[in-house]
Amino acid sequence: MSTVNIPRLDLNTYINGTAEERKAFSDSIGKAFNETGFVTITNHGLSKELIDKLYTQVKALFALPEDVKQKYEIPGLAGQRGYTGKNKETAKGFKVPDLKEFWQIGQTVTDNDPIKETYPENIQVAEQPEFNSTTLEVYKKLEAAGTHLLRAIAVYLGLDENYFDDKVHNGNSILRTLHYFPIENPDALPDDAVRAGAHEDINLITLLIGASADGLELLTRDNQWFPVTAFGEDLVVNVGDMLQRLTNNKLKSTTHRVVNPPREQMKNSRFSVPFFLHPKTNMDLTSLPSTIDKEHPKLYTDITAGDYLDERLREIGLKM
Repeated sequence: MSTVNIPRLDLNTYINGTAEERKAFSDSIGKAFNETGFVTITNHGLSKELIDKLYTQVKALFALPEDVKQKYEIPGLAGQRGYTGKNKETAKGFKVPDLKEFWQIGQTVTDNDPIKETYPENIQVAEQPEFNSTTLEVYKKLEAAGTHLLRAIAVYLGLDENYFDDKVHNGNSILRTLHYFPIENPDALPDDAVRAGAHEDINLITLLIGASADGLELLTRDNQWFPVTAFGEDLVVNVGDMLQRLTNNKLKSTTHRVVNPPREQMKNSRFSVPFFLHPKTNMDLTSLPSTIDKEHPKLYTDITAGDYLDERLREIGLKM
């Protein structure tokens, strides 16, 4: 199997480093996103204490009684806010839903931007007020880290460093808290039932805050599944389809999945918290002219981020 390039990069060297350090970071993330679509990031702005607090709150949320959780599942929101129950989301191309339940938190606009009127309000958990405040803090810190990462990516692409700033400020990003629930009777599962079927993310980039168990795998360019592990509190960051479209496949949206654990561990829960960094819905995803040439013809039709998101939510069964 060919070498899998998933470098561990220090975000602080881009934010506060010398010109040479900043260029090295930009080159490294660009190279990895071109080759495998994944990196891990340290010094990202989230303390161990905050991450531990987050996971405590997430575990308590999913431990709530089913009838309590279900009152937070709001029809018409396509799962974009609040609770989404079991057997609701199906990876594109799969017939069996993923073995998971989740809760999603969206943008909180605080600067009088009129875009506030286009976003549904976040759903507050009455039984667990600390969940609401903790996830808001985590959302804002990941949004800030993601903005810095996109600046490094813009430099790699030969764009102005701040190319993405106005597109992701008050963007349609989502923080998803995930529970891959215990499987009490593995024999009753359909053959192709997995925690998360092979898929690519929809957004620009995804920032994943660890996980409580192994299981994440990416599909390499030579069609081999490769386990992705992060050190301690590092973030795992990967390219989404929107960035792939914008760069005409120069940056790679890599297929990944979450496999079921060994049979003896299937009764254990798995928790994870990804942040899907989306731009505003009116962002034009037309491939950048600099990524198109005779050797790399244009691969995608022109579309806005909002229309693309809508299309993909229908494909995975969250929107009718």
